[in-house]
Amino acid sequence: MEDIVLTAEKRVVIGKQVRGLRRQGKLPAVIYGHNIQPVAITLDARETSRSLAGITPSHLITISVGKDKHTVLVREKQRHPVQGVLQHIDFLAVSMTEKLRANVFIELIGDAPAVKEFDGLLVTGVEVVEVECLPKDLPERIQVDLSVLRQIGDSLHVRDIQFGSAVDILTDPAEMVVLVTAPVLEEVEAAAEVAAAEPEVIEKGRKEEEAF
Repeated sequence: MEDIVLTAEKRVVIGKQVRGLRRQGKLPAVIYGHNIQPVAITLDARETSRSLAGITPSHLITISVGKDKHTVLVREKQRHPVQGVLQHIDFLAVSMTEKLRANVFIELIGDAPAVKEFDGLLVTGVEVVEVECLPKDLPERIQVDLSVLRQIGDSLHVRDIQFGSAVDILTDPAEMVVLVTAPVLEEVEAAAEVAAAEPEVIEKGRKEEEAF
């Protein structure tokens, strides 16, 4: 997990006045959470957008505000409805010595033999799981290997995700992660209809030739 450190300044401007900060290239944000009073801050908009691009909700970030350093998770990003640029961020401060709950993305890796060999269709289920652990043990993502899906009907569920004792998965173990199903019935029937129609077309052509 790449270390991300952001430098921020305390913010006294609130409400509609923050528009002026955005015009200056600053991004308003707030830090709240474990044993701290909410802290309104400003960040460099360009640097923050670049640093946070593509990170997952379970990626720990360090924010330096003067002499204080906060370990945080991104809880909410607000974007401009048209331009899509960041408008505001909520950061959740965490304690490195106490367990926390967070959502972790599932990343599917590898290829399912059932898809290649039997033209199976890959159906995905849950994309995130909720976990509880110390911040130092928090995974950025969970990788699920598809190579074990060898037959039509093979599946993986949350209960099949293996972690050490340091991480507890709170999501229902019965939740499906991925399933290999047979080809869609409509596609099979369409292919059969095409195959059945071809001899008829050839036969019709022959009869027309015989008539002349």
